[in-house]
This record gives sequence, structure tokens and C-alpha cells, in this order.
Amino acid sequence: MIFSLGHRGAAGVQPENTLKGFRYALNLGIDAVECDVHLTRDDHLVVIHDDTVDRTTNGSGAVRNMRLAQLRRLDAGQGERIPTLDEVLDLVIGRAKLFCELKGEGVVDAVVDTVLAQKAQEKVIFISAVFGRLERVRQRGDHFTIGTIAGEGQLADFERSAEIGAFGVGVHYKNICLKMVDQARALGLGIRAWNPDTLWEQQAMVGLRIDGIGTNRPDILVPYLRIMNAFF
Repeated sequence: MIFSLGHRGAAGVQPENTLKGFRYALNLGIDAVECDVHLTRDDHLVVIHDDTVDRTTNGSGAVRNMRLAQLRRLDAGQGERIPTLDEVLDLVIGRAKLFCELKGEGVVDAVVDTVLAQKAQEKVIFISAVFGRLERVRQRGDHFTIGTIAGEGQLADFERSAEIGAFGVGVHYKNICLKMVDQARALGLGIRAWNPDTLWEQQAMVGLRIDGIGTNRPDILVPYLRIMNAFF
């Protein structure tokens, strides 16, 4: 069965990386949601994709230079606030898995500590395009689940992913082909596509026998996979 993953919650239909977006995806029956984590100036973990607030809020400035109280005053879309990682864990865990992308510098140990404090380690997958961050997670314990991001799907990235014990690798959907899927499987890796956002694109990914699909449009993906998984 192919698993469904809501990219930044449901970024194509709701404000990205907000509780509203995550709640929307969860209510659809999504298998997992993905979020991005940065540290604030006063060392709080907040869920936001960019290292600045400019694109996704009505504010301006670097996340690392702002205190949590400053960030909380910003509008992240439709009146939503930038959530903390604790808030996202409280919402998601028990309903779906959380793919947590380690975005900002210095976040690894803080995120691992937070996940452990929430006793959520069996429900969180730590992901990153910076393999060194995942190696640090692995140093914290072999029981943590890690996944790499290799947008272009280079074989060397697959091989390194296997070496560090990743469960799978995420590749941009436009770069995935059957050969790439076979390469991943030969190394014991699952392969997930990110951001096919139309039904046609999602259908193409299913045809390639991938393991998971992450999308900004879970409202399209979830009903489609529900039908597909019922027959296969």
C-alpha cells in the first residue's frame, strides 16, 4: 500500500505549516504529515519552512533572530500563528505519523529531546537533505527512524542513505523513473515522491510502484489512494 503524506500540512489548500493545515490533512485521513523546524533566538522550536518569515507571514526577518513572542504575533495566513513543535506533536501524534524536516542550524538535538519528552519517537520520522544532521540523529540512538531527501535522485545519495540507515529517500516526482525505484529497492530503501499535486501526476507515481506520495494537495491524493489501495 502506498502511504499518503501531507506536505507542510496541506500547503496547496491551507496556510502551510499551520495547525489549521495539519488539522485539515488529518481530517482527510492522511497517513502522515510533514513539517519543517527552526530555532528561535530564545531557543524555541517553531514550525516554519524558510529561515525568514517574509514569504509565509506578514512580517520580515530571520527566524533565528526573532524571539518566540515576536513570531507569535505574526499572521501565518488566515489568522493562523506560527506553531511550536510541541503544538504540532500534540495535534498529530495519535492520529498520524510526523515527518519532521530538520531545517535550521542547531535544531537536531533540540528536536530529538522534544520528541523524547513527548514519548513520540515511534511516530516521528526525522528527515533532511543535510545528511550530517541525520547522522547526528543516528548518534542519539539506533531506534530513531530517519529519512533522506535527495531531490534529484542521484545514486550516490541513495548509497549514502543506505549507509546511514535511512528507511527511505524522498525524490522530487519529476525526477523519478522505474530505474531509480529499482536502485532504491536494491539498497533496501523505500522511495517517496514529493509534490505531485495533480491527480494525473499522482497517478503517474502510483504507476512507478513507489512507496509513498507527499503532496500539497492531500484533498486529491487521499481519496484517490483510498480507492487504489482497496483494489491492490
